[in-house]
Amino acid sequence: MLKVRKANLTDVPALLALINDYAARGVMLPRTEFELCENLRDFTVALETVNGEETLAGCGALHFYTMQTAEVRSLAVAENRKTAGVGKKVVQALLEEAREFKLDLVFAFTYVVGFFEKCGFEVVDRGSLPLKAWKDCVRCPKFSCCDETAMVYLLSPEAVANTQRTTINDAISLVEIRPLNPAWAVSLDEEIRMPTPLNPGRVFQQR
Repeated sequence: MLKVRKANLTDVPALLALINDYAARGVMLPRTEFELCENLRDFTVALETVNGEETLAGCGALHFYTMQTAEVRSLAVAENRKTAGVGKKVVQALLEEAREFKLDLVFAFTYVVGFFEKCGFEVVDRGSLPLKAWKDCVRCPKFSCCDETAMVYLLSPEAVANTQRTTINDAISLVEIRPLNPAWAVSLDEEIRMPTPLNPGRVFQQR
């Protein structure tokens, strides 16, 4: 039986092992125990009970950037649970949390575009996201040649009204968001550069 709930401190060792296993394969940023504890309230976990003992089946985090936006990040599923719908249930829980906080939109950077599309996300022009979204990207080894795809889930009527869609090659629909708040365009405390897509000739890399 699968149970989805907010993370607590007893989950930290298992979260570290799962996230850093993905990081070792170059598909996720590594996390230290300090970082995980510092951001623990962002995390939701999926637990499976086997022989009376709970084990971590998956996790994900909802990290706030502005009063309107948050990022789904650190989404990971245990290898033996990848086809059991664990990731989708974690994303659904994070989106419900975003609705409770009355956010306008949630975004993600991913290699698994198809999965996020099934969850209702759309490919987005990374340049239309708030600059603060790139703060963690600066320490990523792929910062200068980013090969992840930016995706967005529109939660509010205001977010939908402030988007336009462009069709590329008659197949790929690209969402571009007009900032809901002028503060998106300005970083008040530090300079944050935007990572460069792997192929500069395209807005994003489809995988």
